[in-house]
Amino acid sequence: MSIKHQAIKDAALIAVLASILFVQQLALSFLPNIQFSMLLVVLYTKVLGFKKTSLIIIIHVMVINILSPFGPVIPMHIPSMLVAWLIVPILLTTVFKKVERVFTLASLGFLFGFLYGWAFIPVSVLVTGIPFKEYLYMDLIFELIMGISNFLTIYWLYEPLKKMLISQRDKYYHEFKE
Repeated sequence: MSIKHQAIKDAALIAVLASILFVQQLALSFLPNIQFSMLLVVLYTKVLGFKKTSLIIIIHVMVINILSPFGPVIPMHIPSMLVAWLIVPILLTTVFKKVERVFTLASLGFLFGFLYGWAFIPVSVLVTGIPFKEYLYMDLIFELIMGISNFLTIYWLYEPLKKMLISQRDKYYHEFKE
C-alpha cells in the first residue's frame, strides 16, 4: 500500500472516530458530565496510539465548539478543553503505557474526570470572578459525576469495545493491503 493510500485511509478512520466522539457527546449532553467520551479516548489511545488519538481530540474540540447546538464554550475555555483531553493520551502513552487491566484503566478514568474539571478552573475563576475555593466546591459534584461515569463505562464497556475496534481496525487495514 502506498503512503498516499495509507494517509487517505488514516484520515477516513480519524474522521469516523471523531464523529462518533462528537455524536455520543451531543446525544448525552442533556445529562451533566455523563458521556462515553473518556471511554472512547482511552480506547482510541490504547488501540490507535497517541498520534491518531490526538488528531481525533483536536477535531473533536474544534467541532464541539463550532457545531454544538448548545453553543460554543467560552472561547477562552477552548485551550483548557484541548489540554484536558490531551492529558489522557499523553499519560496513557507515557506514565501509564503498560497499564492494560480494566480496573486500573477505569480507576484512571475516575481520576481523569477530576483532572478534566480542574483544567477549566484557572480560566473559569478569571472569567467569572468567583473565588477559587468556592468554584472548586461548586464544581466537585460535577467532577465526581464525571469520574463515576468514566469508571463505570470503562469498567463495563472497555474490553468488548476494544475487541471490536481491534477486529475492525485489522479488517480495515487488511482490506487496503490487498
